[in-house]
Amino acid sequence: MTLIRPASEAADAGGRGRRAATLRAAAVLALVALAALIPLLGPSAALHGTGEAAAPGTGGTALLRTVLFAALCVPVGELFVNRLADGLPGPTAEPPRSRSLYAAAAGFLAALGLASMVATGNLVPHSPTRIDMGGLYRTRDGSLALLEVNAFLLAGLCALSRHPRLQVLPLAAVAVAEALRAHPPTESGPLLGSGLTLAHLVCGALWAGGLLHTLRTLRRRRGTEAAAALLGRYARVAPVLLAAVTATGVCSTLRRMPPETVLHQLTATAYGRTLLAKVVLVACVVLLALRARLRLRRAPDPLTACTPARAEVAGLAVVVMVSGLLTALPLPIRWS
Repeated sequence: MTLIRPASEAADAGGRGRRAATLRAAAVLALVALAALIPLLGPSAALHGTGEAAAPGTGGTALLRTVLFAALCVPVGELFVNRLADGLPGPTAEPPRSRSLYAAAAGFLAALGLASMVATGNLVPHSPTRIDMGGLYRTRDGSLALLEVNAFLLAGLCALSRHPRLQVLPLAAVAVAEALRAHPPTESGPLLGSGLTLAHLVCGALWAGGLLHTLRTLRRRRGTEAAAALLGRYARVAPVLLAAVTATGVCSTLRRMPPETVLHQLTATAYGRTLLAKVVLVACVVLLALRARLRLRRAPDPLTACTPARAEVAGLAVVVMVSGLLTALPLPIRWS
């Protein structure tokens, strides 16, 4: 009896663990499905009553752009936090399983979908025969779309190699391509706009992806000195990233919206409404970050900061979705 009872208890514990893992996976899938409604239904809500017309397939474009942004955040965050984890006190722990390959696959499919839309004149391709992939080489937007497709493919190969840190090169190419795509040559000062967008995108990916991977790493190191040290290292860098995201976001907004029209356009245009929603979400995320930082400093157990940090990750995920929606909406003004 004494031999059978521990075995049955271990089996029950294993069964409970599997059930808990299944429930968590189902909850994540349900949340992802619900979150997809933001870019899909967001355009019609944002455009309602503004008198603006959305381009065909705006919802699909917003969804694909959201997936692309998320696929950029995950590997960037892993590379960033793995670098922070170098030299932590205590024995070296096994890092969490990398999700870079899955992110690269998702980014590749999203970039391929966006490229197919560019190949049909920025329309939703209803038939493969209407997609002129060869014509992508003849346009600026097409070349940038192909660059993103190839960059994610190369990032996936790097993730499979013995030197996954080489992913930084194709991921940088994706960020540069996105920055250039957002500011066509017809815009006033396109290089300045691209530079601001590049800094905004990179710092945002480091912030969101870095926090996600930090929390995943802490699960492996929980209860050790290294866990608190890693969380402290990320907490010291996060305010710098937040300041950079805020500064570049404000500058980009003022370039697209003259100061005297900002208040009006934040409520009268789809772009302005979505931007306002993003600002409110970022403000909520900042409050969660401040709460986590206070716990990290004052609580007897610094790892209690993980609770608000998890909520911060969820908030940042919504910010990424709203950012994807923002890129698909018509700009509030036209550059001459």
